[in-house]
Amino acid sequence: MTAVKKSIVDAVDDRRQELTAIADQLYHDPETGLREFRTSALLIEKLAESGFKIETGIAGLETAFRATWGTSGPSIAILAEMDALPAMGHACGHNIIASAAIGAALALRQSLPEKLARIVVLGTPAEELGIGKFELVKHGAFDHIDFAMMVHPSSRRQVIKMFLGLARIRFTFFGRSAHAAAYPEEGINALDAVILTFNGINALRQQLRQDVRVHGIITEGGTAPNIIPERAACYFYVRADDGEELSRCLERVKGCAHGAAKATGCRLEIDADERVLAPMKINRAFSALYSSQLAYLGLEEAESPPDRNKGSSDIGNVSQVVPTIHPHVPIGNGLHIHSDEFARATISEKGKEAVVEGAKALAITAAELAFSPETQEKIKNEFRSL
Repeated sequence: MTAVKKSIVDAVDDRRQELTAIADQLYHDPETGLREFRTSALLIEKLAESGFKIETGIAGLETAFRATWGTSGPSIAILAEMDALPAMGHACGHNIIASAAIGAALALRQSLPEKLARIVVLGTPAEELGIGKFELVKHGAFDHIDFAMMVHPSSRRQVIKMFLGLARIRFTFFGRSAHAAAYPEEGINALDAVILTFNGINALRQQLRQDVRVHGIITEGGTAPNIIPERAACYFYVRADDGEELSRCLERVKGCAHGAAKATGCRLEIDADERVLAPMKINRAFSALYSSQLAYLGLEEAESPPDRNKGSSDIGNVSQVVPTIHPHVPIGNGLHIHSDEFARATISEKGKEAVVEGAKALAITAAELAFSPETQEKIKNEFRSL
């Protein structure tokens, strides 16, 4: 095991320039969700050159792929997110995620006996849209996976990070137009229904659990001040720590919209996205295995609560069906995702170090798993107990 880990570290170091060049290339050529054609092709090319078996268009997603190497043992998936944000590019650091995943896979291919594990790289598109991993789970891409892992860039090195479940819902109200000054009594104001929906939700907040988040925007509000809006619409995200509370709060939010429709006399249409993002199921045994690899690499974790600054991600859906870790690698202090500063940091010197760290830590974690049936069983037992 010691020799394999040293071989992995050396292999990543030898490919440092190649791996950081991938992150740079993706930064300068960002592609948004479900349009990651050049990104997907680049990652596939790197894996195919090293002997990985490639399957494209999996789960009905044109840019998703599966790359497999190894003949037996546990199936260990390394996830490569690919999509960028509109206008902001790689402000969530998926260029680092993808390049670290490729680095880990190539180092394992070079250093691990092929009968010890099946290494599976999954190209997962459209994380920012909450689509990619949801569809991969739905279509069975994880049915024969034993363990899943990825890294994400951050302002701090953190192994355990919690994510909120997320449901998305749209409300469209239909009223009746009329001249707002001459015939106001003839109108039914759809925008009033939207505003009442917001007011109802704001009144509801006092009775919501601390972990619950509800936030929304008005997507349609009318065409002119002198025309009573006959159509108006709003779009909300509802988040919570667990699926049961998420469902309960979603129904209460729907109740606010139904009440607004009744109060204004509008007709209401509800479009609830079926792609609900699940909360993250934390596997502490798996996380501890990754933490031990950080110690091996001489790296220290930041002291930060796992429930600090919680967002949502489709990695939560993966964690519900297979033991999963989603540790963070640092690219600079005081940075916040989805900002221009964060995007630029992904190609800084610290960003390059994050690529290398992520590739090494993922690969040696996978190697430890492959060598230790006891650790595999411990992680699986915890997963089954959650």
